[in-house]
Amino acid sequence: MDQDAAKQLAEDLRRWKDAHHGAGAGYRPEIGPLPPRTLSESPLEPLYTPADVDPEALRAEAIPGAPPFTRGLHPGMYRQRLWTFRQYAGFGSAAETNARFRKLLAAGQTGLSVAFDLPTQLGLDPDHARAAGEVGRVGVSLASVEEMLRLFEGIDFGAISTSMTINAPAAVLLAFYQVAAEERGVPAARLRGTVQNDILKEYAARNNFVFPPGPSMDLTVDVLEHCTQTLLNFYPISISGYHLREAGCTAPQEVAFTLANGLAYLQAARARGIDPERLGEQLSFFFASTSELLEEVAKFRAARRLWAKLLAERFGIANPKALQLRFHVQTAGSLLTSQQAENNLVRVAIQALAAVLGGCQSLHTNAFDEALGLPGEVSARLALATQQILALETGVANTADPLGGSYAVEALTGRLEADARALLDEVDRLGGAVEAVEQGFYQRRIAEAAYRYQKDVEDGTRRVVGVNCFTQSVDGAGAARSIQSLDPALESEARERVAALRRKRGPKAAEAALAELNEAARANVNRMPAILASARARCTVGEICGVLRQAYGEYRPRS
Repeated sequence: MDQDAAKQLAEDLRRWKDAHHGAGAGYRPEIGPLPPRTLSESPLEPLYTPADVDPEALRAEAIPGAPPFTRGLHPGMYRQRLWTFRQYAGFGSAAETNARFRKLLAAGQTGLSVAFDLPTQLGLDPDHARAAGEVGRVGVSLASVEEMLRLFEGIDFGAISTSMTINAPAAVLLAFYQVAAEERGVPAARLRGTVQNDILKEYAARNNFVFPPGPSMDLTVDVLEHCTQTLLNFYPISISGYHLREAGCTAPQEVAFTLANGLAYLQAARARGIDPERLGEQLSFFFASTSELLEEVAKFRAARRLWAKLLAERFGIANPKALQLRFHVQTAGSLLTSQQAENNLVRVAIQALAAVLGGCQSLHTNAFDEALGLPGEVSARLALATQQILALETGVANTADPLGGSYAVEALTGRLEADARALLDEVDRLGGAVEAVEQGFYQRRIAEAAYRYQKDVEDGTRRVVGVNCFTQSVDGAGAARSIQSLDPALESEARERVAALRRKRGPKAAEAALAELNEAARANVNRMPAILASARARCTVGEICGVLRQAYGEYRPRS
């Protein structure tokens, strides 16, 4: 393009933007005013042009599979291998959840993801007083290796990749998984999967913590060290922005706080003597995907690019595999509505599409009735089919980074990276992620963003179909009929199983293993060998975490 033509194009674009920023340009008669910002409060341009994109960045990052991985981790992306279809499931007893797992696998699911109930997440046995009313309610009740064996009855530990959403007692549940697999003849080196093990986001957003931050970080690093030595094909941590986003943060906050937590774990591991270049190959991440499609695609691209740059800058990592940000995505549960619940099928499909266009490595699609209760079999099957349709019928998996080069997506990618880096600078000034969490910085920023979003919904600035507009279209009766129900006898049966285990096991072996764990906890050496010994002696999650509670106390956050 010659100079005169370029000037004319620039003038035409300026006039277009002026016209579409003018009075009435942001109003559509059929639905009212356009939102002035993205879901994450970034300003929206009415038109993106070549002037909004850095041509040097486009040229430098033209090929997927090369640092900083803006366009994807692998040269062919899904042409080489599809993402893992990993549906999150868990309710009631291990036997009930096993039945659901086997049905999902038969329907084409390619990876398992285990949801644990609140007592298990808090390191409590089902017969503990604080577990009353919560056993098996939001996940599977799992107190011992015996229950882990039931959970995977008829499923080959060596043939399936398993993700476990567990944090404060992550070391304990990982030990149960490893011991159960070994007893089925599958050595630790063959196991594939992920244990979440991300304690910092618990203090910031999710609140399922047990121990104070210092000992909790030590336990997290214990798992990192164990996996780099023993579980070589296992990801020892899934650094989670999902829960931060579900608590109400924006996309730049999700990227910044998640990556800041990742840097904190790497620094703690390096202090233990673990090589960041080696550990970087076994890190994984977990993000949310909302309905703001273009911003979400840009978010995933920006996170990948920024993480590669940070590891090179701060740790001197050159190994391309260690620079890769591998991530799982779950569609946004907080955006599902109980009103007109069938509309959630559309929301989930759009959110899943954003994750795929953004280059995720594995994906969970929420069931449309989750705002009403545990998903039923029909809704769980539809959630899995959403991924299968995306993979096989839409063509979006046939081209690497199909939205790369879009003026809008590239401009949003650049803005998200810049905004996330500015937030990271603030975290650094506070002393890093641990200090930022302890000072309430994450919590304040997330709460402010959540308040602004809710205010926008309530005053109609942000439209939600079926909630504050088009409220008369459909009722939710169909969704309500599919909700999974739990047997009221579940809790007493879980208590009896724990009591039976204690009667059956060798009491001296259990006592000796717990005494060994107590010594390891107070000596502040890696506790994984002692936790594994306790698991083999059939000690329960409550007993093992009880020893750690005695050594470290329980965390009580400042209000």
